[in-house]
Amino acid sequence: MRRVLSMVLCGTMVGAMLAGCGMKAPRANSDTKEARSETSGVASSAEKDKQGTSKADKDGATYHMNIGSAVSDSNPSTIALKSFEKEVEEQTKGDIDVEIFPDSALGGETDLVEQVRNGDTEACMQMGAANFSSLEPRVNFALLPFLFTSLDSARAAWDGELGKQYAEKLIEPQGYKVLSVWESGYRHMTNNTRAIQEPADCKGIKFRTNENEMKVNMFKALDASVVIMPFSDVYTGLQNGTIEGQENPLANIYTSSLQDVQKYLSLTGHMYDAAPLVCNADWFNNLPQNYQEVLMKAAANAKKIDLEENDESKYLALLKKDGMKVNEVDGVAFQKAMKHVWEEFAAQYNDGQDWIDLATSFNK
Repeated sequence: MRRVLSMVLCGTMVGAMLAGCGMKAPRANSDTKEARSETSGVASSAEKDKQGTSKADKDGATYHMNIGSAVSDSNPSTIALKSFEKEVEEQTKGDIDVEIFPDSALGGETDLVEQVRNGDTEACMQMGAANFSSLEPRVNFALLPFLFTSLDSARAAWDGELGKQYAEKLIEPQGYKVLSVWESGYRHMTNNTRAIQEPADCKGIKFRTNENEMKVNMFKALDASVVIMPFSDVYTGLQNGTIEGQENPLANIYTSSLQDVQKYLSLTGHMYDAAPLVCNADWFNNLPQNYQEVLMKAAANAKKIDLEENDESKYLALLKKDGMKVNEVDGVAFQKAMKHVWEEFAAQYNDGQDWIDLATSFNK
């Protein structure tokens, strides 16, 4: 009994000392990356109030906004998210507390789609507009191979009517609020087997992809082998030979150090990836209107930084410097090989051709 009383008194004294020094207890949402990875960063619904705010939040913030991402801390989107974090906290005077968790600290892309939809995580940056295909398969129009003829066309489409209809018709009905659509960039193929110059060069190579029907169909059309694998496992998979190749935008390749375990970089530019920044719709709708406006404006401002950072020429030079063997490809031959993939998508949905026509209307 004396031992218990002594422990209680000791705890009380320590608490008083911390308070007297102006120190605060660590926030429950500031767990280490390792602990976040083990628990997927998910707070139970019982821990949240009607606004989706964790009751463990400290430092006077009324609303807490965790943002998960699968890419590294040095990726252009993460750099832009940090500017988003700063603007939101400044404009709300800290009443919305933003925390960014890159490197799949809260889970992989598929995990984050579900977590945000369920309200277990407030927001996420998805490095592909088609990452929501498990909920709405029509989003796969975004990954039709060779959909856009130029970077300017792709950016104009996603910044215009295509991006608007994508949000309003496909994503937001699933329980999300699309704050902005950023850029992941053109996807290119890397591998350790051979330089890929024409479709036949892909035959038999074990390429990694995520759980996306369009990517799987593309690789099947190229007679390549397909291995489904989360992005967080790609480096190790390439290192131990479980997979021989992968495809990603140059910024993702470089900032994830895939050049250390890949020999050939073939500039296929086979898909353009838009990158939606989304949050849980209920959480967003329960914010005061002026805070909703802050988030939308901050997301639009951060998009400008994301586009500036997504300089493909910069990352290409860095990858060459690190020893990757880079080659161009026969784009016309690849486009012809993808004809069946386009036809299949158009026939699969009543409005399949409509999405294709809307996207390609921006090509010049």
